[in-house]
Amino acid sequence: MSGISGSGCEILRPVNERKKLAEIERNLITIYRKPIWSKFTKALKEFKLVNPGDKVAVAISGGKDSLLLAKLFQQLRKYSDDTFELEFISMDPGFHKSNRVLLEEHCDYLNIPVKIFDKNLFNVVDEIANDYPCYLCARMRRGALYGAAESLGCNKLALGHHFDDVIETIMMNVLCAGKYQTMMPKLKAKNFAHMELIRPLYEIREEDIKTFAVESGLSPMNCGCVVAAKKTSSKRREVKELIKTLGTSFKDVEKSIYMSSHNIYQDAVIGWRNGDEKFSFLDEYES
Repeated sequence: MSGISGSGCEILRPVNERKKLAEIERNLITIYRKPIWSKFTKALKEFKLVNPGDKVAVAISGGKDSLLLAKLFQQLRKYSDDTFELEFISMDPGFHKSNRVLLEEHCDYLNIPVKIFDKNLFNVVDEIANDYPCYLCARMRRGALYGAAESLGCNKLALGHHFDDVIETIMMNVLCAGKYQTMMPKLKAKNFAHMELIRPLYEIREEDIKTFAVESGLSPMNCGCVVAAKKTSSKRREVKELIKTLGTSFKDVEKSIYMSSHNIYQDAVIGWRNGDEKFSFLDEYES
């Protein structure tokens, strides 16, 4: 998928005392049933993300989104009658040692049997990406994750992109690239045959994920990037603030942005693309 995607770095607010693992797992399907668990299972069914016989590689970055995704899949496997397999993978692209330790500690505490492999991507990105390294880094990291998932016999790679990532991507493509393109709930890998990327957190709000992490007493790392830390501003961060500002004047603006990709009127569009092929409303105007 071409276009603007990915998510920026962040810092969570102070966390509470860490809860016991059993309580964290129980809370996911009780206290957080409506804002998290139900939206997770809804996305799986609505977009047909996981099927019997699938082997899913859940990518763990060490942040709040991917840790939640891993726990949701573990709970789903525990209570589901469907037969599917799970692998939990993480790539160390050149983290500071403290971030690597934090990732390992969180996975150990949450009982996530993660397989970590090393790829020194940060140095490569730093040399060639200039002022805005995040897009290139995300593409390179995804390719490395696909390779790791494929080596484990997986046919799907699950990433932790959520609702807010989706609407920010829509706005960034409109404002920065002059096109309408969303972040898809699933897509087929171009360079890895029989591999598919899925986004099960697609309908879950970032604020609910933050609340879960804080109330669970978790302190996930941010993106851990030693490259972006040296750069200037992030356009994604600016778009996030813009959407927040729009919310003060337009009711449910986040939902409206999200639903815009579900309600496109093709007879009211000047031009569109299907892969590399371009179309115009004039093609059928006189027919």
